[in-house]
Amino acid sequence: MKKYIFLTLIMVGLVFACEESLNVQNPNSLTPDSFFQTEQQAISSVNAIYAGLQANNLYNREYFFLHDLLSDDNQSGGGQLETARAQILLHTFDATNKLTNDVWRGWFRIVLRANFAIQSLPGAEGISDALKSRLIAEAHFMRAWAYFELVSLWGGVPIYTEPSTTPGGEPRATEDAVYTMIFADLDIAEQDLPLKSEYSASDMGRATKGAAQALKGKIHMFRGDYADARTELNKVVASNEYSLVDRWLDNFEAENENNSESILEVQFSLNHGTGGAWNGDGTGTAEITFRSQEYSATAWRNVIPSFAFINAFEAGDPRFGYSFWEIGEFYNNGTTELVAEDIQGNNPAISWQKYSWLYKEPSDNSRSDINFRVIRYADVLLMLAEAENELDNPGPAVTYLNMTRNRADVAMPNYPTVDYPTGTKDEIFAAIVHERQVEFGSEQIRNRDLRRWRRQGFMTNTVRFPGGDPMADRFQAKHDLMPLPVVELDNNRSLESSDQNPNW
Repeated sequence: MKKYIFLTLIMVGLVFACEESLNVQNPNSLTPDSFFQTEQQAISSVNAIYAGLQANNLYNREYFFLHDLLSDDNQSGGGQLETARAQILLHTFDATNKLTNDVWRGWFRIVLRANFAIQSLPGAEGISDALKSRLIAEAHFMRAWAYFELVSLWGGVPIYTEPSTTPGGEPRATEDAVYTMIFADLDIAEQDLPLKSEYSASDMGRATKGAAQALKGKIHMFRGDYADARTELNKVVASNEYSLVDRWLDNFEAENENNSESILEVQFSLNHGTGGAWNGDGTGTAEITFRSQEYSATAWRNVIPSFAFINAFEAGDPRFGYSFWEIGEFYNNGTTELVAEDIQGNNPAISWQKYSWLYKEPSDNSRSDINFRVIRYADVLLMLAEAENELDNPGPAVTYLNMTRNRADVAMPNYPTVDYPTGTKDEIFAAIVHERQVEFGSEQIRNRDLRRWRRQGFMTNTVRFPGGDPMADRFQAKHDLMPLPVVELDNNRSLESSDQNPNW
């Protein structure tokens, strides 16, 4: 399912038509009540949910900025980093920050489209019961994913379970209420979604049973529910649907998408669409991503690896060379040497190679079609290592921990090592922290890892975190939750200023 569009523009119009009161009805136009008459229309209603992921305010642009700049993986590439993003990096943002507001709006757009499909698909005509059940399950998965993104950053948020046409808005729900709905959605998804191997090649990228199980596991890890996390993650392993790819960079290039390691993946193509490249509100049909252009050595290079991240690698770890472009290396299929004069901004010696289009393309206008790998099997293995360790099972923990080290083109020595002994629970945890950092740098994982470890009180453990909180130079207590967007407080009649998160 490399392209999501099909009838997405029509679907977007139908969704937003739900919010408008019209005095004149065109008998020849599609309406929410008349749309679901064919199988293709039903499929398009769900494709429209996925299409929202490709918008500027999510995986096209702002989503990766938000998570990567909230972590210690990155630093500014120079003065070209715009103000809203620099505020995230420096933790000087407030409730008016455009980037955080955009990401909030992007995920609630996913919720809106999912609700429209969930409400309308049961009455769809011209479609088999099996396909209808699968499509409804996909919509439930997408809603759960969106709400996890929201609750993990903002805490309790308004819960919408149908495409509301009434003015105002819903009140702020508790975190527990949001998680209850998320798990209910994921239960439906896990029950009714196919395995990845049961999809045709043209449907790659759709939600799967394994994705629902992995997302459940990730959510339980975020909440510190290690036994439940282990249960869900073990289902993923037992399915035999996934394995580590031999070549680490196969996870970040266009030729090897939806591979055996990929559990959840956002699809992109080189289609600039009717909305153009700047598909800011998710209603255009652009299917490209700006990730390469934003991070690559010869492009805008807004973000570069932090010194803390660079220094985290062990000597001889080949993932260092895979992660970065360095001066003197060759790109553009090995034909063009990277020289300092071609690189703008700070510290030109090193730039991100993950998701960089430069490996095969010399252009500095390097928007790309490289898919985003949201959950990799490597993440499942390292979460299992952590869960087993917290449940006092050091043997399985170290076994899972070493699996990522044993990848064919990584082949690092097994733990324990001189730098990372595994004689105690805390030492194993420190090795897990290290392995997750170097394996998943700038994959929007580190921010949420630091948040959950901080909430669980691990940052004060001098064995687990010898240097203390890696974000201590900028993180304050209020940053545990992002501020509710001021536009939401202004426009949602069910919210009061007192609903704002503490100290914002």
